[in-house]
Amino acid sequence: MPLQTLEPLPVAKSTLHPLEPLSAAEIQTAVELLRTADGFTPSTRIISIILKEPEKSLVYSWPQGPAAQREAVAVLFDNAVNQASTVTLDLSSGRVLKAEIAPAGSQPTLSIDEQFECEQAVLASEDFKAALERQYGITDTSLVMVDIWSAGNYGSEEDRSRRLARPLCFLRSDPTDNGYARPIEGIRPIVDLNLMQVIRVEEYGKWPLPPQAANYSADRVPNQRTGIKPLHITQPDGPSFSLQGNFISWQNWQFLIGFNAREGLTIHDVRYHDQGRARPILYRASLTEMVVPYGDPKPTQVRKNAFDVGEYGMGMCANSLRLGCDCVGHIEYLDAHLCDSRGRELTIGNAICIHEEDFGILWKHTDRRLPDAPEVRRSRRLVVSSVSTVENYEYGFFWYFYQDGNIGFEIKLTGILSLGTLHEGEKANYGRLVAPLLYAPNHQHFFNMRLDVGIDGSRNTVQQVDVVAGPVDGDEDPYENAFHVEATDLKTEKQALAHLNLETGRTWKFINPSVKNALGEPTGYKFFPGDNAFPFASPNAWWRKRAGFVNHHVWVTPYSEGEKFAAGDFPNQSSGGDGLVKWVEADRPIDNTDVVFWYTFGHTHIPRPEDCPVMPTAYIGFLLKPNGFFDQNPANDVPPSKQEGKACKHC
Repeated sequence: MPLQTLEPLPVAKSTLHPLEPLSAAEIQTAVELLRTADGFTPSTRIISIILKEPEKSLVYSWPQGPAAQREAVAVLFDNAVNQASTVTLDLSSGRVLKAEIAPAGSQPTLSIDEQFECEQAVLASEDFKAALERQYGITDTSLVMVDIWSAGNYGSEEDRSRRLARPLCFLRSDPTDNGYARPIEGIRPIVDLNLMQVIRVEEYGKWPLPPQAANYSADRVPNQRTGIKPLHITQPDGPSFSLQGNFISWQNWQFLIGFNAREGLTIHDVRYHDQGRARPILYRASLTEMVVPYGDPKPTQVRKNAFDVGEYGMGMCANSLRLGCDCVGHIEYLDAHLCDSRGRELTIGNAICIHEEDFGILWKHTDRRLPDAPEVRRSRRLVVSSVSTVENYEYGFFWYFYQDGNIGFEIKLTGILSLGTLHEGEKANYGRLVAPLLYAPNHQHFFNMRLDVGIDGSRNTVQQVDVVAGPVDGDEDPYENAFHVEATDLKTEKQALAHLNLETGRTWKFINPSVKNALGEPTGYKFFPGDNAFPFASPNAWWRKRAGFVNHHVWVTPYSEGEKFAAGDFPNQSSGGDGLVKWVEADRPIDNTDVVFWYTFGHTHIPRPEDCPVMPTAYIGFLLKPNGFFDQNPANDVPPSKQEGKACKHC
């Protein structure tokens, strides 16, 4: 269809966006429905309750179309029978619409309650206390830290049939000490989470406790630097964005900010106002899964890997953000409404931070013939962020929206390394010594993002774009300096499987073949990858069997409502082979249809002493840039900045 047929959004008939996250009241309505449903018993845990997203047609027709029914999907787990299930609820009518039993052996996300209960079970275990005293002479467990760690699946019947945790333990020197600096290396309690009991304690020998403290809190770090003058960021007239619930408008952007227990921060229904039209770009974007595999074969370290989304729940681990620390400037916050596994209300205040920030020069040109009249525009961007702590590690998730139509995503990695202990004189062959007797194993972080693209509508084609030289031809290219772009329309899922390629500067482009720009070409957006990595573990490694999404950097699938998570619905203790690796075997057509672009990107962390006691932030992400979407630079209309009442035009 021609671009001119795209209509502007009419005045809202319904103020509630169809994808608005569930409110605290809706969560509690869902809890009451579940408690009265067949099969709900005292041993049933509520793992999560999230919005069941309505049909895309209802979202695209908002706000003119009919209001969508408010529905929810709950994941339950019955400890007594070791069984997971999924229940769909109609919150408006108070009905259970559907209940599905998960395949045998499916283990859902570890609930926040289980994490606390597991620590207490370990500290109360007589077997654990005996091992502590035998190995380390520790008789007082009040200073022992217990971090719940997912057990994974290494092929045993126990891994397949029991809900397990393999906690890591540490010793504080006092109640506020950084306990991670003193791993209790030789002892691994194994906990059956259904029984909430330590079923055995694995002992691998005795390692000394590292002698050096590694504190990082301000009241325990001496000789702090001085001379740092205040840096004030103010917006006396308020921010340039407006919020209606979780629906935000800023400059020419509008979108819905989502949040749920598993994925954490999500972005929905992204549109850009262009010449009176609200043009769709991105229907839904989220982190679907991640895995942190460690590369040390030492018996006490070899089972360390974590699927932080599917095993812990990135939303459940979200921080309450603080003004002046996590976010600076004029800030608006959004709360996250969840519940614990017993259905009690759990609200994470300030889970999402929204602000604007300066981003340098947007564009500039000085005509040498008009030296006194340069034209320059300052750039600003809208930032939507959330931070989650998964035991020792922090992940910050930052979405950036720019005045020139760019969309950026960045993950900020910080926190404390997962450490191990060495004997005196022992080398860290698969890691790095960071303090006396203390080492950090080599590891990687792999993330998978799901981008449900919708360039000017839902029917899109993904192109793989490579820059190639030549051809070297005496007549056409006598100086052998030519290069051109080759764009390949991806037709099927298997054809789309790909890796980054530095030699060809590989990118990907999303186009709408039915909508043409002013030059008669399909409108589109381009995907630019950032830093990335390949997994170093063998394809036969147990964690890779469960994390098949790391096998390719790029996957493309046709939209299917049930395909949400790259490693499948239940990656916790799974045997692998689910999610993307399973879906693409059908090799479905993906040309000129409703497509989903999945991007896997990795950070290889070879530790260094400077990463202790707390790690400076590392950054990784990607960028979406308009490419033929607009007729010209969409930021050409940004006015000059003003400084002390004067236009900042002649800088």
